[in-house]
Amino acid sequence: MKRALAALALLVLLGAALAVVVAQRWWRESLRAPGRSEAAIVEVPSGASFRSVAAQLEAQGVIRDARAFGWLARIEKKDGALKVGEYQIEPGLDARAVLDLLVSGRVRLHGVAIPEGLTLVEIAQRVADAGFGSASDYATLARDPAVAKEHGVPGDTLEGFLFPETYRFPRGAGAREVIEAQLAQFDRAWAEVAPLAQKRGMAKRDVVILASLIEKETGAPEERPLISAVFHNRLGKRMRLETDPSVIYGIPNFDGNLRRIHLEDETNPYNTYRIPALPPGPIANPGLASLRAAVEPTPGVEFLFFVARGDGTHEFTTNYRDHVNAVNRWQLRRERR
Repeated sequence: MKRALAALALLVLLGAALAVVVAQRWWRESLRAPGRSEAAIVEVPSGASFRSVAAQLEAQGVIRDARAFGWLARIEKKDGALKVGEYQIEPGLDARAVLDLLVSGRVRLHGVAIPEGLTLVEIAQRVADAGFGSASDYATLARDPAVAKEHGVPGDTLEGFLFPETYRFPRGAGAREVIEAQLAQFDRAWAEVAPLAQKRGMAKRDVVILASLIEKETGAPEERPLISAVFHNRLGKRMRLETDPSVIYGIPNFDGNLRRIHLEDETNPYNTYRIPALPPGPIANPGLASLRAAVEPTPGVEFLFFVARGDGTHEFTTNYRDHVNAVNRWQLRRERR
């Protein structure tokens, strides 16, 4: 009898040991990374239960077993810590790494590229196309004097201060988040320019206005300081700047054809063919290079004119006669093409 009981006890122990081994093997296998070859995009919705998220992860092949994933979360006290958002889960992550990602809040980011020289209206459309709210929401905020005042922007709109850069945001971000990121980036850029502006005695708004003109006048980086020198020289002599992009900015619904009637329009406050000063506000949103050029024009040059060569660069001249000759020369070349 005793031998039978001992044998039975041994069998029980062996069975229990075997069960532990099997359970451990199942546990390790369940938490192992699935054999995925591509990243998976997972959405953790607001108000979703942990069980539903785990089921979604198993269905997408992100984890091997939703039950094991749930037990792991409870053991590590993370079953109530999932962060709402969209996640990109790369291949090769095991269940523990997936859980750590979902409680970290490191959500997937989406980009929007904003080049130098766009107006706030053009930026608004890019932001909308990238999925960060509507163009009208962006434009409304960017034109709101209260928003400008709140962020210390000198002026009634944010035109000129919406810094061009490639930004990345989580899905669901809106126009306000984009604008705040742009203004913060402008402040970082301005920190580099401010000492030079102070040394030259230029107010921030004037620097930004001038930089916006420079940005719109040339796409050649090496020309920015020369364009700036021309504008500084003309302003110093109280000459009109006569820059077409400024005139165009002040024309509602511009059709792409700048006419003489536009250059003679005295009702357009941005008509620099009529006013011997900077326009009343920025005409675009300049980058750092144009901001620096505005306060660091090429020294020692006496250029007062420039004309486009048709390849993105310009010919610079010091007097009107040479300017007319340059205009005729480059216009004739364009007509021959």
